[in-house]
This record gives sequence, structure tokens and C-alpha cells, in this order.
Amino acid sequence: MGRISRIGSYAIASSIQENQQQQTCITCTTFNILAPIYKRLNHEDQSSRESDFRANWLARNHRILDWLLYERSSIICLQEFWVGNEELVNLYEKRLGDAGYISFKLGRTNNRGDGLLIAVQKEHFEVINYKELHFNDCGDRVAQLLHVKLAFPFTECKNSDIRQEVLIVNTHLLFPHDSSLCRVRLNQVYKMLQYVESYQKENQLKPLPIMLCGDWNGSKRGNIYKFLRSQGFVSSYDTAHHYTDADAHKWVSHRNHRGNICAVDFIWLLNPDKYRKVLKSSWSEAVFGMFKYLLRRASLTERDAFALLKADNEDFITYSGFCEALRQLNLTGHCHGLSIDEIKDLWIQADNDGNGVLDYKEFMQQIWNQTGSDERYDNNNEHVDDSEEQTIGFSVKKAVLFPPEVEKGTWPEDYSLSDHAKLTVAFSTIKMRCSQMISQKSLRTL
Repeated sequence: MGRISRIGSYAIASSIQENQQQQTCITCTTFNILAPIYKRLNHEDQSSRESDFRANWLARNHRILDWLLYERSSIICLQEFWVGNEELVNLYEKRLGDAGYISFKLGRTNNRGDGLLIAVQKEHFEVINYKELHFNDCGDRVAQLLHVKLAFPFTECKNSDIRQEVLIVNTHLLFPHDSSLCRVRLNQVYKMLQYVESYQKENQLKPLPIMLCGDWNGSKRGNIYKFLRSQGFVSSYDTAHHYTDADAHKWVSHRNHRGNICAVDFIWLLNPDKYRKVLKSSWSEAVFGMFKYLLRRASLTERDAFALLKADNEDFITYSGFCEALRQLNLTGHCHGLSIDEIKDLWIQADNDGNGVLDYKEFMQQIWNQTGSDERYDNNNEHVDDSEEQTIGFSVKKAVLFPPEVEKGTWPEDYSLSDHAKLTVAFSTIKMRCSQMISQKSLRTL
């Protein structure tokens, strides 16, 4: 019999039989625990915060820890961890440490007061490396990268050289207070994936499974979701419940300060057998998606949009006209706008033949009709030969949100643990072949 991981009111059997052999199962929890410095106690008095009442925040965080230690997930990723309060930090470090976890905390830049905490069970993982990423943007956001090795090789890989390592990322993206910040949030994810990619190259790592955990402050309808999907990542919760990208209304995980409820907390999974686009291509497609959305919001058809961008008395778009259109759409010209280098990268991506102008066909193919569809790049093993190196990957077995009402798209009024739901996912390890990133040349021939 295998371990039983308790998730909320559910019990998930961690022993999964395949070919009459036991597989290893790990669990991962992500939870924005609502820092006391942000928790409002009285909606009529916005200055009244939980941080001013020690008994309140201490009791609530003890309850949070009770839940976390009851579940005993292999991986715990917390956001809005009150790093600025020594008593609370010591509380988490002691209780998690006594329960067999090794933890790492990271505060947001400019002494914002809150930050991140990531913890893993020592009996499940050996920590190889820990890195911190400062986005250095207007939201003072940060991310954690933890490189771990499974401490217990699963049956199929015992006495073998198969790599059994995982990259885990924990982050909390900027809240989109207005439309100008959408590009900042996209850039935060871009920087994070660039950092992960650089870490893999610097350490000469073959493709490994990657988990991205956290509060993404954006729903399945947004550009961040589409961007990560274009890179081969899948939403673990949606995978477990067989939801498609169109099922944005099926569940929620947050009620924000405006009273709106939406799904913003994800555990993203990228398995090493997935073919991936060049990162810069996915980023360009995401920005062009924002570009097209703004044009369509102005009730412009594709012909109207091309006419707006093209040079006077010409039938093509010049670089200067392209830059002016970005400025009119508020994508440049302010502190959160695209940089000159980013604009040039976008232009190179759009100017497919490199002749310095965009005709109507290029405009339609590279800007208006580009979809960023990830299905073209999913690997169904038809491109993998037996010579490729094998590694572990993960299969999503079960995913549960707490409180359970959020799984039906509603928010319970009597829930006081946080303004976010807690997401826990159970993964089983599987053996798979490594894949590689698709080259830029290959992209243009698909």
C-alpha cells in the first residue's frame, strides 16, 4: 500500500499501479495566504488592516499552517507571505521545519513587506540549487527557482541513469489595475521563462519537468494564459478535470478587492517530452494578440486596421507607421511601454521576408491571424526516436481546490482563511523521452 495524501476533505491514494508496479506520487500546493498588511477588517474603513491586530493574524496563520501540515504536500508554494514580520516568519519556519520541510523565503523589492515562500519535504527531495529572480518592474515582483532531485527513485528508474530532477518556480504577478499593466505582466512571465531557460543552459541541463506555481492575477481568457500554453505548459487543474481552454467559467480561485471572482491560481506543468516554440516567438505572438485586441476594441476590421497602419498613398506598412500605431494604442510612450529593442524584435517577427515593409499578406499572417496555437507544437511522440535521452515527467492524477464551492464557480461567504483558494495537485512520475525546442527556421515552415 502506498501513502495517502489528504487534500481538503478528499483522500488521494498516492500509489498508482501501472504494469503491476508501484509509481511514485508527489503532491504540490500553491496558496496566496493574504498578507495581514493587505487584509481589510472593515470595508467601510480601508485603513483598518489585520496587521494591527496580532491575535487575529496569528490565529489565522496558525489555521493556515494546520491545513498545510494536515495535507503534507511534497511541495508548498505560498504567496503574500509576510516576510516583514519576524514573528510570523519564525512561526512558519519552525512549524514547517519540525514537520520535515526545508523552506526558502523571498521578499518583494523596495521593502513591500510581503513576498514568497517555497518549501519541500526533505524525505521527498534533495535540493540541488535555489535561485531568486527580481523582475525590477513597477510592481516590485519576484520569483523563486528551486532545482530538486527526487529522493526516492520510482520503480522503473531504480538502478538506472535516468535523470530524476525537477525545476519548481513560485511567483506572484502584478495585479492588472489598468490596461497599461497588461504588457508589464506579460514581460514578467517572459523574464521568468528566460531566466529558467538561462539556468538550464548555464548548468547544461537536459530538458526537465518544470512546475510554475503561484498567483498569476489573470484568468484563462488573458494573454498570460495563452502565452504559457504556447510554450507547452498545461494547467494541472484543468488537465485533471478534463477542462478545455474554453472552460474559463467552470471554476474560480480568488475574490479580489473589487469583489470580482475569477480563476487566477495555477500550477503549470511542462513535461520534457514537449516540443517548444522559441521563447521570443511566443512573446511576440502574445504582444501581437494585445495589439489586435486593441484594434478590434476600436471596432476596426482587418482592412480598417491595415489602412490605419499603412503609409499614405502606399500599400504597405513602414517601420515608422508601425511604431506610431503602437504609440496610439498606448503600448509605447510611457514608463510601462515597450522598449525600443522590444519594438524592433516585434518588427523583425512581423517582417517575415525582411524587406523593411509589411504588405497586406504579411500583416494578415504575422499580426492579424496569428493564433499562437500550441497544438501545432505538442509532441505526441511521433517526432521522438529511440536515441533521445530519457528522463522523468509527470502525469496529473488529481487536483482539488479548497474551499470546495470554488470548484463550481462560486465563492462561499463564510470562508475566512484567505481571499484565495488553496490548490493542491497530485502527480505520478512517468518515464519519457526528452524533446527539444523548435528552431526559428522550423517555425516558419510549419
